[in-house]
Amino acid sequence: MTISRFAPLLTAAFALTATIGASSACATPRGRVFVRVAPPAPIVEARIVAPGPGFVRVDGFHRWDGAAYAWVPGRWERAPRARAVWVPGRWVREGRRGWYFVDGHWR
Repeated sequence: MTISRFAPLLTAAFALTATIGASSACATPRGRVFVRVAPPAPIVEARIVAPGPGFVRVDGFHRWDGAAYAWVPGRWERAPRARAVWVPGRWVREGRRGWYFVDGHWR
């Protein structure tokens, strides 16, 4: 069998995937990716004891993988400096455009 026999099928599958992805998310010049579907509620995770002094808990969050939300589990991170505070990432709704994610960061 040659790949040319499957070319129409592959083209159709790619077009369908691109159409579905484009209908649920779109990028803007500011680099934000808007998702029309609201994010699910955060998953409550069991917290284990910190691995040592100076570690801060970074909670898990839902990320958009281009087709659906996927959970990113929480983790312990060593603070980059004394008295550093972790500002968690969050989903923000912007009118009709939908939802976009603001990354967590150290402050």
